[in-house]
Amino acid sequence: MNDGELNIAGKTFSSRFLLGTGKFRNKPELKASIQASGAEIVTVALRRIDLERHEENILEYIPQGITLLTNTSGARSADEAVRLARLARAAGHGDWIKIEVINDSKYLLPDNEETIKATQILCAEGFIVLPYVSPDLYVARRLVQAGAAAIMPLGSFIGSNMGLRTREFIAVLIAEINVPIIVDAGIGAPSHACEAMEMGASAVLVNTAVAVCGNPPAMTKAFAQAIDAGRAGFLSGLPAKRPQGEASSPLTGFLFE
Repeated sequence: MNDGELNIAGKTFSSRFLLGTGKFRNKPELKASIQASGAEIVTVALRRIDLERHEENILEYIPQGITLLTNTSGARSADEAVRLARLARAAGHGDWIKIEVINDSKYLLPDNEETIKATQILCAEGFIVLPYVSPDLYVARRLVQAGAAAIMPLGSFIGSNMGLRTREFIAVLIAEINVPIIVDAGIGAPSHACEAMEMGASAVLVNTAVAVCGNPPAMTKAFAQAIDAGRAGFLSGLPAKRPQGEASSPLTGFLFE
């Protein structure tokens, strides 16, 4: 990706920090966290949106100007994900959809094959589709062919805070896929987000690590800073790692010898 703003489906964003909205203790804390983060894209599960827009509707706590990325959390098949996406569009929540298809209740791993099916259908209907998948080069290529606007590979088990356990597979996607790679799931600390950005990821999505911490607004600031630092490090050209020491100053010529 280039060194300018994040570009997804022709829309540009200054922030490379995407924020999820689940698990927060209360909605005012969620709103404060979004504001502190500087995030311009926020994900919301359709099943958590009050379609009648009551006072406690989560949408009332998302600041103006935010791009809403409705997700299909709870879908167990491509058909269910497509149905949720269409419902979101009909309810006026736009065309930006994060596809989540998970039918494994123990590890919560995405079903890549069903995700491909849903992406093919929804892209053909004009949705801006960001699919959440286990990182696999062949799957990513099929998603791009289907029209996916970005690929969202998991860093580790969703909600685990374990960091980049799939680092090497994500690196392959960054090297080979020509749409934004947004690392999603398992990011548990600002250092994890920084690491993803140093690798060359286009953006990072965080939810659990912020929502369940002691001070969510302060944590979102920390994540935003880490993401910016990681991106700057990547663009600066990180030096190669070496298997042995190399002195930064000459070891000969002491005292004019």
